[in-house]
Amino acid sequence: MKFAHTLSSLPRLPARLPRLPRLPRLPLLPLLPLAVALSGCINVGPDYTLPKQAMLNAPLANGAIEGADPGLTSTLNPPTVWWKLYDDPVLNNLIDEALKSNTDLRVAAANLARSREALGVAQAQGGFSGGASATVQRAQESAEQYLLFEKLPVANLGDFGLSVSYEIDLFGKLRRGVEAAQADTEAVEAAGDLARITVVAAVVRSYVEQCSSAEELRIAQQSLALQKQRVDLSRRLRDAGRGNQTEVTRGQTQVENLSADIPRYTARRKIAQYQLAALLARAPSDLPPAVLACERLPQLNQPVPIGDGAALLRRRPDVREAERQLASSTARIGVATAALYPSISIGASAGFTGILEDIPQQPTARWGFGPLLTWNFPTNGARGRIREAEASSQVALAKFDGVVLKALRETETNLATYASDYARAEALRAALKSAAQSADETHRLYRAGRESFISDLDATRTLTAAKAQLSAAEGQVTVDQVNLFLSLGGGWEVSGQSTPGETAAALKAAPALKTRTAPAGSASRPAAETAKAP
Repeated sequence: MKFAHTLSSLPRLPARLPRLPRLPRLPLLPLLPLAVALSGCINVGPDYTLPKQAMLNAPLANGAIEGADPGLTSTLNPPTVWWKLYDDPVLNNLIDEALKSNTDLRVAAANLARSREALGVAQAQGGFSGGASATVQRAQESAEQYLLFEKLPVANLGDFGLSVSYEIDLFGKLRRGVEAAQADTEAVEAAGDLARITVVAAVVRSYVEQCSSAEELRIAQQSLALQKQRVDLSRRLRDAGRGNQTEVTRGQTQVENLSADIPRYTARRKIAQYQLAALLARAPSDLPPAVLACERLPQLNQPVPIGDGAALLRRRPDVREAERQLASSTARIGVATAALYPSISIGASAGFTGILEDIPQQPTARWGFGPLLTWNFPTNGARGRIREAEASSQVALAKFDGVVLKALRETETNLATYASDYARAEALRAALKSAAQSADETHRLYRAGRESFISDLDATRTLTAAKAQLSAAEGQVTVDQVNLFLSLGGGWEVSGQSTPGETAAALKAAPALKTRTAPAGSASRPAAETAKAP
């Protein structure tokens, strides 16, 4: 048969072959110096530097912060743990717990871990890579591919091999990719720092709201009790023929108005507790008893340390995040530009290919090495992608400038708000002092029989109303302080150390702010003392 004749005509391998010489090891070794030399040649695209026209370099971003009141602020840099200036152990414990369990911080930590892994992937690109393969099949090869015109027999075929290659980053495409990934990771890290200071400020703000609303609720209940006493007295005077129904009705209306304020303060207190519980990732009923019992605002007894404009912008995480995003966009211009150039790699392979029964005999051995150049000619929008990357860099620069301006605006606005609310609180402190003095004098005259009980009661109600106004104003001042510290951007540093230029002794040596003092005399006199009938 022709098939048998074809087989018989093929040369047969000898039964035993001499030992094969070993395949050359490290076939790329002669080319290694060349690869190392080429891999550091050039980086196409622009090298990142902060543009001279960036808003961060403008004079308005490098001088003193405008709107700062020397009596309320100092030029010291704020401490990283600014909340400890309130010297409130309960507040410190709440923040420590929030920094461990808050869900926003867990999300930020996961995002950072993901970004770092992406950076590791970028750093692993290029350089040496290798692989192994093994294929066994029963097949029939095409005869004509070997220029034979007789059908080849079915045989067991095998292919076993190792390969190694080295990609030469000749034009810096991979290095620019690593540069972009590094900047992205640093931007994500800054976003995590922003989440940290936002959570800290939210905890302090919720704690302040809880304490402030509790104090205002207590004062409102005291005012309601005094007004009910006045209505009761008006009824007795009316029944005795010494008053009229109009006074009773007017007093009852005031009772209803004061009663309507009680649910508002109660709701504010509950909402603050719910917010605090969410920040701590626990149920509201599980809040520490000291938090639920708080009825006095934490006090800052020194000027707020704000530093200067340049230090502010270095400190704020959102400014760092925007700057790193600008750096990443600039690096991606280089990635897009490098796509116009060829990619070069050097590879080598070795193995055995042939009839399975003959492997690993000499005729089945193979090996080879050499360069591989791949060049996709700049078509299909390659140059457009460069222009796109350049436009993205301009977008990032505009956003960066916007963040810088926003940081300055927020800080200046919060400084102005803090100063105005503090001035209002100071005026209300003077009013409270006057109301306390008036209440004391009226009460002495009443005890001497020279004033009516209603006059004494009215003076006490005026004093209580002054307390309520001052309590609300002081709560707003404390919230303003928290907002100011948030805009200053401190509190994200993990080390918990003070920023350069600030010492604990300097902070303690700062002049103290005026704080509220308990009014003398009838200011502390209980309402029950005036409950006697005339």
